[in-house]
Amino acid sequence: MIKLEHVSKSYSAGIPALNDVSLEIEDGEFVFIVGDSGSGKSTMIKLLLKELEPSAGTITINGKNLGRIRRRQIPKFRRNIGVVFQDFRLLKDRNVYENIAFAQKVIGEPTRNIKKKVPSFLSMVGLAAKYRSYPKELSGGEQQRVAIARALINEPSILLADEPTGNLDNNNAWEIMKLLEEVNNRGTTVIVVTHNMEIVKVMKKRVITVQKGVIVGDSKAGDTAYEN
Repeated sequence: MIKLEHVSKSYSAGIPALNDVSLEIEDGEFVFIVGDSGSGKSTMIKLLLKELEPSAGTITINGKNLGRIRRRQIPKFRRNIGVVFQDFRLLKDRNVYENIAFAQKVIGEPTRNIKKKVPSFLSMVGLAAKYRSYPKELSGGEQQRVAIARALINEPSILLADEPTGNLDNNNAWEIMKLLEEVNNRGTTVIVVTHNMEIVKVMKKRVITVQKGVIVGDSKAGDTAYEN
């Protein structure tokens, strides 16, 4: 479970990026976070990753109070959270296989295990035949699939996707969202930050709307109130 209790975050004097935010996301949920630029969405993601510390309030993820996690424990904590970005962030000098394997090498996974897992995750994202290709040889949608496989290879309980379709055309955007839904169906909690309201409306998941650092809407899956 992800739980924010009266969380605020201010970068400097003035209007806080987040202001007294409280919410709960259950294990296995699929949640969209929407709002205008500057509304606080990115701040929320950085707080969940413990890239930022809240100015006030408590954040608990999988039973752990993030305020009590020591600096040296942060890398281990982050293994439970996969992250997918709008700009893919692939290593350009490494092929598809090596990009995904890199996430395993970072945590010291034995080579024999990597050789078993990487092909499995490549198959899951539909890129088994392109394991030797380099990022520049792939379409935007394919690059995002590699990024998703890399984010999932360490089997995190939570996947954060920050504008995952922002650089993709409509067809590729839908393919990525179908893949994220499949990931969710396998039990992973999926949180998607997006501006793409067409996707949000069609997928009918829970939608948390943020404006000026405050949650102004929280509609459950299938509720269309946010469409107004």
